[in-house]
Amino acid sequence: MRRPAIGVTLAVDEADPVRFTVRQDYVRSVDQAGGLPMVVPPLDGESAAQMLERVDGLVLTGGSDVDPALYSQSAHPKLGAVFRGRDEFEIALCREALRRDLPILAICRGHQVLNVATGGTLFPDIPSQVSGVVDHDPHTERWERAHDVQVLPGTRLREILGRDEVGVNSFHHQAVKDLGRGLVVSARAADGVIEGIEAPDRRFALGVQWHPESFWREPEGFRPLFDTLVKEASSR
Repeated sequence: MRRPAIGVTLAVDEADPVRFTVRQDYVRSVDQAGGLPMVVPPLDGESAAQMLERVDGLVLTGGSDVDPALYSQSAHPKLGAVFRGRDEFEIALCREALRRDLPILAICRGHQVLNVATGGTLFPDIPSQVSGVVDHDPHTERWERAHDVQVLPGTRLREILGRDEVGVNSFHHQAVKDLGRGLVVSARAADGVIEGIEAPDRRFALGVQWHPESFWREPEGFRPLFDTLVKEASSR
């Protein structure tokens, strides 16, 4: 039986920008769910459509900050490493995937890319821009839960996870601010930071701010997210 091909975007190595990288957790999560992981390097925007011809679903992975210029804001003093080429490629990839109604699971930075690709904005640095927030970038292991998020009723995320509250890991200092067109909020942290977004008019286009792939070894992890991605990709 043919396994659906799932494109997994590559990051630029911040310590050595001539290298592309991807954490094994993404690949393991897709494979475990029955998908065939296919790495997708950041090329030019014109290559995005051709790449999507070869996959049935898409995982937008984590990594560097999104350039604020792409959502009409100036650079922030706390802005981390930015790789404009990756930003532009993944925004083009995301827009084309949405146009084709290709299943998308957008993770951490990918969740932010999904929002920017649909015309939304970000907080470039939530600790200095949002008062009263919890620590969203603690020094913890990838599989350690940092805080809880509330999963909103009536959302696809709630349907998939089957819970109204989940403990998540957290490794980010940027966050969704103004929602992109066609998106709704599906999860929030207790401090109000948006932790989940989705496009109700698409078959499966969902972003989460945490890293569900880091729990692929755990029975109580987030495998349903990857299972649903692969299931939707199989039905194309």
